[in-house]
Amino acid sequence: MKVLDLNILKFSGRDCGTCHRMSAYDSHVVEELGCKFILVSNDDPTTWNKYWRIYNTTPQETRGFPTYLLVSDPDGEFSILGDIRGGMDKGKFRERLSTLLDKFR
Repeated sequence: MKVLDLNILKFSGRDCGTCHRMSAYDSHVVEELGCKFILVSNDDPTTWNKYWRIYNTTPQETRGFPTYLLVSDPDGEFSILGDIRGGMDKGKFRERLSTLLDKFR
């Protein structure tokens, strides 16, 4: 059985207050749950351009900040395995991410 390389890509914007508030805990929760955290902010052109192709495959009507995508192989032939969208407190974020990850462990 192949072990998935699980990554959380956080798509955010420089003017997104919710993104900024969640940045106090989101990367810590992601890493505690055993995933790699990748911040993809529209104010970092290098990272944004690198991962835009992934975000661009999501339905346009569901796009917004913050968007957390669970992705396998983000630097290659990626697969989006799930998502978490919108703002929430640390406990709810941990709960939703844990539930999502349980599907792949």
